[in-house]
Amino acid sequence: MLKSTAAITAGSLWAGQGGALSALAATSAPTTGNQPLPSGSLTQVPLTVTSTQLGNIFYDFVGLAYSKESILGTLFTGADSSLIAVFKRLSSSSSLRIGGSTVDNLVWTPEGKGGTHGQVAPADVDKLAAFLEATNWTCIYGINLAGASKGDTNPTLAAEEVAYVVEKLGSRLVGIEIGNEPDLYGRPGNPYANNWSYDDYMALWTKFYDAIVAKTPNAPLAGAAACTPLTWTVPFAEDTKGKTKIATHHYYVACATAANATTTELLDVSLHRDVTRNLTAINTACLEAGIPYRMGETNSFYNNTGISVAEDIPASYTAALWCLDYMFMCAQCNCAGVNFESGGDIPGYPPILNEADYVSALYPLYYGMLFFTMAGTGRVLETTVSPGSLNVTGYAIGGWQEGYSIIVLNKESSHNIQVQIEVPKGVTKATVMEMTQRSSGKTTPNLLATSGVTIQGAEVSTVGAFAPDTAYQLTPDGTKLTCYVPALSVVLIKAT
Repeated sequence: MLKSTAAITAGSLWAGQGGALSALAATSAPTTGNQPLPSGSLTQVPLTVTSTQLGNIFYDFVGLAYSKESILGTLFTGADSSLIAVFKRLSSSSSLRIGGSTVDNLVWTPEGKGGTHGQVAPADVDKLAAFLEATNWTCIYGINLAGASKGDTNPTLAAEEVAYVVEKLGSRLVGIEIGNEPDLYGRPGNPYANNWSYDDYMALWTKFYDAIVAKTPNAPLAGAAACTPLTWTVPFAEDTKGKTKIATHHYYVACATAANATTTELLDVSLHRDVTRNLTAINTACLEAGIPYRMGETNSFYNNTGISVAEDIPASYTAALWCLDYMFMCAQCNCAGVNFESGGDIPGYPPILNEADYVSALYPLYYGMLFFTMAGTGRVLETTVSPGSLNVTGYAIGGWQEGYSIIVLNKESSHNIQVQIEVPKGVTKATVMEMTQRSSGKTTPNLLATSGVTIQGAEVSTVGAFAPDTAYQLTPDGTKLTCYVPALSVVLIKAT
């Protein structure tokens, strides 16, 4: 699972740092509602929302991704009540990807009993179907391709697995991926080491595709589940026009042991312009092909298993802040959604940690994802923030009917801000909710904390219970709104 993508030439759509207006220091400022005044000085930051649309956010935008091997164990059953509850808390209906590197290690075994290492049997798919029914989520499902290198699988066997999956998952199946990260098959130690190219992949993929559609013509194919945008994902979308229903791509910021695997790397949007450029290229190819695209597997850093808790940035509050910037970046580039990698019982891959058949922890990343879904659906609107030298970003969603949802991130550790918002049309009612972090006995947030995140004063329990305090009321002035964003906190303003 890799990887930070290479840059290409294109204009960035990512609203964020910089701007023509300098932030104005202020020792105090009047509140326009009942939101508490943060302790300490304030810096005024202008934010302007325009009516220009950059993308859309639909109900299934925020999804999750798990290793295919996860369906062999105690996860993903109709009786998995705690996992069902936290899925439904995140979204009443979204996208679950069953993929990862184990896709290419599991062999379809139609006579198997299920729950057997190295095999996928009908019983495993049956359990997954019951879980999807209980959560009301859809599924992107991966099948073995690389195993063809040693005869473990073949087009006929793949077609049999797909036929069963299509029958059992029904309308909840939105994509079948043939292989996982095929752009890496040619690397040393991998199935086609030093003897692999995109053309080789397409030749093999086509054999599997032909067998699949011959047996199941309505199978919804997806791909390429690759992490190399310009030489794999883009040409795949172009070359499979009319054959696939959705394009999928993978992205991680960096390897967890790399020099740039830092909080600074995650929180500085200026360091991620290459992502926007690559997403723009993928979007262009998918528009031409007439299909949507998803970030089918994504997270901050990869290969972070075995790292101490003190160094586990993907499981920290930093990741909750990063994911909000990242999801809006994807939405601004017309991405249909993101599926965050979650490791089940592997602590190094948040946002949800499982032990046996129950959820044991919800990491901060889960809260960032939840805060995003609480903003609702609608049109992503062009938003300009002018924070001067401060690390502040802001985004806006225009509801399908009326009103606005605005998220503002204050990633400064010692500066409170008073954000002064201008929206295109006048509003008469507005509320604000806050996401922040507090460790026991501490009065300020800790970027490396792996717990203590709250949304409007409330945590989400491991069985999905969530009771946030009443949102603060703001008093709009026509098209103008004012609220506070304490240091290392995020606010969600809803205005109608």
